[in-house]
Amino acid sequence: MPAVKKILIVDDSVAESRLMQSYLQQAGYWAVVLGDPTRLEQMIDMERPQLILLDVVMPTRNGFQACRELKSNTAYGMIPVVLVTSKSLDSDKFWGRQQGADGYLVKPFTREQLLGEIQRLLH
Repeated sequence: MPAVKKILIVDDSVAESRLMQSYLQQAGYWAVVLGDPTRLEQMIDMERPQLILLDVVMPTRNGFQACRELKSNTAYGMIPVVLVTSKSLDSDKFWGRQQGADGYLVKPFTREQLLGEIQRLLH
């Protein structure tokens, strides 16, 4: 039996985090939630996720900044990052790719869109 894939959800919205966590758990993933983006690297070191779902609009550290810092770090750069955000302009998506994001999902999203993006990157 293959190991359960662990996904780290980084979002300051409890409602958004719980929704994503529910979708992931129903699909057989192990979902870990972090509400404070300043603790991202510490949580990665503890949990060793296979993928990160990263909100963009957060206080203290936005997702674009966090993604850029992760992708430039040799310890974390290989972990796929999907930006999950309400920022839907083409320029936002372009900027997300420029920061190293492996995927971009616009809120509100469907369960199928979320799982499709994860499956594209993990399988």
